[in-house]
Formats: sequence, structure tokens, C-alpha cells
Amino acid sequence: MRGFREIVVISGKGGTGKTSVCAAFAALARKAVVCDLDVDVPDLHIVLSPTPRETHDFLGGNKAVIDQQACVQCGQCRELCRFGAVLERDGSFEVDTLACEGCGVCQTLCPQQAIAFPEALCGTWSVSATRFGTLVHAQLVPGQENSGKLVQVLKTRAREEAEKEGASILLCDGSPGIGCPVIASLSGASLACAVVEPTLSGLHDFQRVAGVCRQFRIPVAVIVNRADLNPEAAGEFRKLCSREGHAFLGEIPFDPAFPQACVQGLAVTERDGPCQRRIRQIWDRLLALDPAALRGQRQGPLLKPLS
Repeated sequence: MRGFREIVVISGKGGTGKTSVCAAFAALARKAVVCDLDVDVPDLHIVLSPTPRETHDFLGGNKAVIDQQACVQCGQCRELCRFGAVLERDGSFEVDTLACEGCGVCQTLCPQQAIAFPEALCGTWSVSATRFGTLVHAQLVPGQENSGKLVQVLKTRAREEAEKEGASILLCDGSPGIGCPVIASLSGASLACAVVEPTLSGLHDFQRVAGVCRQFRIPVAVIVNRADLNPEAAGEFRKLCSREGHAFLGEIPFDPAFPQACVQGLAVTERDGPCQRRIRQIWDRLLALDPAALRGQRQGPLLKPLS
């Protein structure tokens, strides 16, 4: 049994303020390891200003490479490639690595065995020091895939760091949406904390990601960001949480302090103000949750009493 709680901050769509809230939590956490799992477009490092302790290449998948010395320009690889990744230029053939899907058909059926199939460099990942503690993060090369695999690499290392440091919390910034990186982010999590926006589309997208959490029996807690922009829609989230057994942690009003803090490279909870105090209350309620009681629960008390 792990000695820490793994909290993944998610959102059904981009632009809800998920990363800003995660950074605010990182500033409030004590003895926590932070992990940025939004590997396609990571931005938690902008606020945390990490200093890398170690950096590793991420090899994910294979790409075809034609050996021009062995190639006899028969053109069979171009005919076989259903993705149009083999190009003919000046009488020779070469592979467009962005179009190559790594299926390996060209290598297998090349009559001259002139095509290699090495692993491709898809990005890098790092373990870094920040003013809030250890950050495990990564960056995919634009256009590269296998982000779900990279997420799993980060989670494995982040868990090792949390165990080594005796952390009480592993705080993860997940990807938006419901795709492969989100599923990999949620794998093995203690609790999913959804940051949502009070709109009809926000409600719809939350229901989709909550369905993914339900599939893996991961309890969900909800924060409505910019709630005062549409109080009626924020109220719908309260009703949905009550109906579906999710923990409703609270509402954050629209506050220019969020973008102002971001411009300064700070978490909003590093400044003093009403928004900071509201997020601290939400963080305290999040820590007071009992994920075991929430798992599979439809009705009943969702929070332990605050100590």
C-alpha cells in the first residue's frame, strides 16, 4: 500500500483553469511531489520555474529510414505505404517522418531489406527541483505520438520520488479531455479533482470525463472556476454532484489575480487576497475527503469533518 495520496487534477476540456488551480495547490501542499502529465502542451513549469536534476530521452514508437546505399529505387515502399509517407525526390526515395505511422510494412516487404526501423525520439522528460518541491515533467516533440506511454513513464517515476521523499501527496496536472493521456493519467489515482467552467459545454464535457473516472472506479471532486460568470450553470454542477455522488468542493469567482500571478510566474496562492483564501478553503476540503467513502457512492456524506 502506498504511503501517499495520488490526486489528479483534470478537466473535461481545455481552458478551464486546471493548471492554474493545480499550481495554486502545489504552493499550498506540504511534503508533496508534483507531476505535469499534460505532456502534449505542458505549462506547469512556467509557474514552477524548475531546475532540472536529470533529463532523459523518451523513445516511443518506430519510424522507417531508407538506406540510400542499399536502395535500388524500385518504388515498392511508396506503393505499399497507405499513409503516403514515402516521397520520391530526384530519383530516390525518402520517408517523411511526420507522415510515417510506424506500421513497418515497408521494412517487412522491402525486397532489398534497405529500410531500417529504429525507435524514434519523441521527446524528453525530467526530474526537477522547484520552490514547491520535486517536479516530474516532460515535453513531446511537436507532432509525435505515444503521449499515453510517456504519461505512464512520468507517473512511475513520480511515484518513486514520492516514496523516496516520504511525500504525503502526489499532485498531478492531467490532460484535458477524455483521450489516451487522460486515461493514463487517471490510472491508479486515489482521487480525480475536476476543474470545470459554468457553461453548458463545460457541463457536457465534465459528464464525459466523470464517466471515464466511473469506469475505473476513481472518485471525483468538483471545483467550478469563474463560477460568478454563470451562477445558474454553477448551480447545475451542484445538483449533478449531489445526484451522482461526486464531492462538490466549492466555487472560485472570476478574479484578475489569476492572470496577473501567471504573468509574474507565480501561483495565485503565493499572493494574498480573497481568491487565495477561497482556494485555501477548497484545498482544505480536498484534503479532508475520504476517497474510499466516495468510491462507488451515490448518496450520503461526502466529506469527513475538518479537524
